[in-house]
Amino acid sequence: MPTLNQKLRRDLLHLKGQVAAIMLIVVCGIACLVTMLSAYDSLQLSQQTYYDRYRFADIFVQLKRAPDALAARIAEIPGVQQVRTRVVVDVNLDVPSLVEPAIGRLISLPSSPAPVLNDLFIRQGHTIEPGQRDQVLVSEAFALANELAIGDTIGAVINERWQPLRIVGIALSPEYVYEIQGTELFPDNQRFGILWLDREALSTAFDLKGAFNDVSLSLTPDANPDAVIFQLDQLLEPYGGLGAYGRESQVSHQFLDNEIQGLAVTAVTMPTIFLGIAAFLLNLTLNRLVSTQREQIAVLKAFGYSNLAVGQHYLQLVLVIMLGGTGVGMVLGMWLGRAITQFYTQFYHFPLLQYRVEPSLWLTAIAVSGGATLLGTLTAVRRAVSLPPAEAMRPEPPAQYRPTLLESLGLQRRLSPVAQIILRNLERRPWQAGFAILGIAAAIAILVIGRYFEDATNTIVDMQFRQVQREDVTLVFNEPLPSRARHELTQLPGVLRSEPFRAVPVRLRFQHHAELGSITGLEANRELRQLLTRDLEPVSLPDAGVILTTSLAKKMGITQGDSLTVEVLEGDRPIRMVPVAGLVDELVGQGAYMEIGALNELLREGRTISGAYLAVDAAQLDALYAQLKETPAVASVALRDRLIQGFEDTVGSSLVVFTTVLIIFASIIAFGVVYNVARIALSERSRELATLRIIGFTKGEIAVILLGEQALVTILAIPLGWAMGFGLAALTSQAFASSELFRFPLVVSTANYATAAFVITLAALGSGGLIRRQLNHLDLIAVLKTRE
Repeated sequence: MPTLNQKLRRDLLHLKGQVAAIMLIVVCGIACLVTMLSAYDSLQLSQQTYYDRYRFADIFVQLKRAPDALAARIAEIPGVQQVRTRVVVDVNLDVPSLVEPAIGRLISLPSSPAPVLNDLFIRQGHTIEPGQRDQVLVSEAFALANELAIGDTIGAVINERWQPLRIVGIALSPEYVYEIQGTELFPDNQRFGILWLDREALSTAFDLKGAFNDVSLSLTPDANPDAVIFQLDQLLEPYGGLGAYGRESQVSHQFLDNEIQGLAVTAVTMPTIFLGIAAFLLNLTLNRLVSTQREQIAVLKAFGYSNLAVGQHYLQLVLVIMLGGTGVGMVLGMWLGRAITQFYTQFYHFPLLQYRVEPSLWLTAIAVSGGATLLGTLTAVRRAVSLPPAEAMRPEPPAQYRPTLLESLGLQRRLSPVAQIILRNLERRPWQAGFAILGIAAAIAILVIGRYFEDATNTIVDMQFRQVQREDVTLVFNEPLPSRARHELTQLPGVLRSEPFRAVPVRLRFQHHAELGSITGLEANRELRQLLTRDLEPVSLPDAGVILTTSLAKKMGITQGDSLTVEVLEGDRPIRMVPVAGLVDELVGQGAYMEIGALNELLREGRTISGAYLAVDAAQLDALYAQLKETPAVASVALRDRLIQGFEDTVGSSLVVFTTVLIIFASIIAFGVVYNVARIALSERSRELATLRIIGFTKGEIAVILLGEQALVTILAIPLGWAMGFGLAALTSQAFASSELFRFPLVVSTANYATAAFVITLAALGSGGLIRRQLNHLDLIAVLKTRE
């Protein structure tokens, strides 16, 4: 239909500003969808491919010591497909480029290469040659962070002996895609790494020849994991088993899986907001277009164009906007998706992290965009189709006016004429004003939730590593030592204060709940390690009883005053009943605490300690580090300041990028909503505004009338957006409340609210400036000739 095509082109040119604004919002929505879903598909594919090719295990368990012959009995458990036994030990490392000591997790490799569970991908170099006790493979993340290369040598304290290790290869393992030591939030690849040594050499060094202290299992497809774990625990109990756990509780997998699921959730929520606003704006624009083209619709129908042809014409207008926005959004989404996928290589290490976009994703993007835009314009298209020609030839009936609320209350006399006009128009178009407020509020909410992650993460770091963990250095011994070792620690260079602790692996039971974990014994009078309530009030340790973190207590359904069954997983493995004496709030991990003397008594042992928290003179840190590197009794050294610095170097930069993208997208929403609503208001009220100009109003005054409405809409949207953003933050915090790894506190800073309001104000001013230009060029004669 050439005539309708020409009309379509004229309409698009006439509405070019509004079309561009709506299209930008569609671009943002589709870009979010494609970015998140493509990154989700890429990470999930890389994860599954890596796990399958390198045989990532299903069940894991650590133990004290068991003979190699026990592996055959483990393999006989129904449902077990493959078994791998290993020797795994954490030791102190001396890395040439690093002043402070690093922690290395030494993992044994079979003397003869064979397909095994948690197999290695050799990125560089070669595997360990048989019989070579000084050769080692290092993890890629550790090598990159410390600029280690093939042929370099690092030192390690292996069973109280200093031993140089020569790097012959750089490797990756599916067990350490996310390479952290324990329950830390962020990797510190410079100070923690994985090293693989020959099984014979490692077992001999730690007196585990013919034995193992770590087991991994794979299961048959029809296996019952819980049943396998139960039988495995029964079998390993005499050998100091610390409790088996499934893949879902393996730390690296937990972090990676949480990240993948988070991408899937974001891929649904963010595009829904963008495309919902685009649908609203399309509805406003198309309804106004149908109203102004009543006569054109009548003429088209009079000349024989069917209702279907007229409906298709207006749908084509919508489809042009939708397809244009979808096309640009998919290209932008692929670019951002590739960048995000590449960004994940800073944290997650795969042999090959390949970015891919499935053809189904293109179809999904088109279907979602088309569904949202068509749903938002159906009423306007139906209105154009159902309009009879004879009725369409007549002007639209004038609106029915009635006194506004202000006029009914007699308050209009206190307002200027301009203010009365602004409030009157807003009150007489409540739905339009309400949706405009809601659209701008959604943009503000996006900004608030974007910076909420920064607020929450900063709060975690401040609370956990400045208020709870006040120590400078945490030492963990190879084996529990007598309490007199504390006094020896005070003789170390620069140590100002030491506070010992006792950590005991346990299985906690309450009713039908059972959780693997540990109980940490702390001194009653302490300064370096604090326990805090939700209100940040210190919690005193009772003479008897255990203190649980609120997340662990909630997960187990236990409250203060209940009795908890504690199965100790070391030594004689006693089982005790312990009352829950209180709860503390911690944002990282799930734990249980007791007074160290009470814990020693519970274990029927003397004054024994597992490590110590140290306050250290900063001027003597180098001397302390040098001595700790060569101290055989120390298994690991954790440095609080290095952990905080690592967070700022890695996560801080990613939050800046994430927040910047959200600011751009939210600004586009705000600009699109304000510009479209103001442009429609200008189209609807151009005759009224021109009349005001004729009777003496200045350009500035009519600009205040039109833009004042939009300013008031923006002002009303700001507190609503703050509330919506806080609500989203609350939902996010609640979603992480049961996480075993970390919880996001519900903290939204004043700076967050101020930034959101500032960005939205700038976007509104920008769109207002464009409308002001159009007002300044308003053709009074042409407008007044228009028939109402």
